[in-house]
Amino acid sequence: QVQLVESGGGLVQAGDSLRLSCAASGRTFSGYVMGWFRQAVGKEREFVAGITWSGGNTCYADSVKGRFTISRDNGKNTVYLQMNSLKPEDTAVYYCALRIGIVLTTPVRYNYWGQGTQVTVSS
Repeated sequence: QVQLVESGGGLVQAGDSLRLSCAASGRTFSGYVMGWFRQAVGKEREFVAGITWSGGNTCYADSVKGRFTISRDNGKNTVYLQMNSLKPEDTAVYYCALRIGIVLTTPVRYNYWGQGTQVTVSS
């Protein structure tokens, strides 16, 4: 079994930055991809960013391109989401997720999920 634990959320003002972390533990294996998703109140969970095992390929939702950066440190089994120029519409619970294979944007295709971390951006 794989455990994912997110951290780094909080309450910030519009224009501020935050860095989320997601640490993986338990049954670990190579070749997995990681994704960040978010879910705002009353909305469906949506893809934010994804990264391949090597870190050489990343993808982003249009709404965060140019503001968010996903990265990973495989030695630490940790993936990060650097969020800059935050906007009130970025307010949501942010989840990291893991799957084997390629990066996909559909939540149901991910096998393991963290418990989420709240990000609140005030205007």
